[in-house]
Amino acid sequence: MNEVDESTTITPQAELWSPLEQESWSAVPAQLSTPSGPARLSKRQVQVWVLTLESKGIPFRVVVDGPGWQLLVPPDRLAAALKELRQFETDNRNWPPPVPPPSPQADNLLITLSVLGLLGIFHNLVQLQLDPFGQSVIDWVGLGNADAGLIRGGEWWRTVTALTLHADGRHLLGNLLIGGCFILMLCRALGSGLAWSLLLASGSLGNLLNAWLQAPLHRSVGASTAVFGAVGLLAGIHLLQERRRWYLPLASALALLALLGSEGENTDLGAHLFGLGVGLVIGMPTGYLLGRCGHPSGRLNVLLALGSALLVGGAWWLALRQG
Repeated sequence: MNEVDESTTITPQAELWSPLEQESWSAVPAQLSTPSGPARLSKRQVQVWVLTLESKGIPFRVVVDGPGWQLLVPPDRLAAALKELRQFETDNRNWPPPVPPPSPQADNLLITLSVLGLLGIFHNLVQLQLDPFGQSVIDWVGLGNADAGLIRGGEWWRTVTALTLHADGRHLLGNLLIGGCFILMLCRALGSGLAWSLLLASGSLGNLLNAWLQAPLHRSVGASTAVFGAVGLLAGIHLLQERRRWYLPLASALALLALLGSEGENTDLGAHLFGLGVGLVIGMPTGYLLGRCGHPSGRLNVLLALGSALLVGGAWWLALRQG
């Protein structure tokens, strides 16, 4: 019969047995490798060990031995008890696993805010409809929006240029304030170059997938596809770090999509969903490579940043040339 209830709360039971009854049981030693060693245990040790014995159907009794505790088993079950407890200690020797060290955070706040500021400046220039080349006013939105039919027809650059355009000031402000928080987190975690290149990849690929699944006349603008790409990237990177609770980053990303990306009359849910999905797909191998190879060097981050800027500039060059 076992003297510990299901909650593993141990109460003194010494008064229930006479000394003769206690002597007829064998004490489990504190050092399992030394059967004849001292048998005084800590309460925590007893609480853990009785669960193992109970799961294996081995009878036990718990008694108070001065400031310590004793775990008693029938003499003919002592060998079996020691075997099970040794196996338990071996299996749980390195459990719980050590908390992984926090990832290094890059100090790139000024750079990230500067890029977000450039996005706001570009929006204002588009709204002012300036004539920078002394010719007709450029229809930036017409040339750069994510027109599903034209993207399918080969104008792939629209998947990039659409990320730099916004319908109005409210649309821009929402992406800068809310989306900027996730972008800042991503840039601090990965470095500016790698973060912005992955943001462009998730945003443009999200727009591409959305164009192929929408009607040919569907058009959209905004950086929100890349914003949800940032959410997906962060979730994908943390999926591998939270192996036992992998569902938490995924659930958080989907909750943010439902909360921030599914309401509003002109909300492009498809673009948000595909941006999030592509970010998740890219984020998981990114997290794996970061764990294996570490973060990119400063030089590589600079090259990735320049490549991202060239991609945006090249996309707009093709758009203006086409127009």
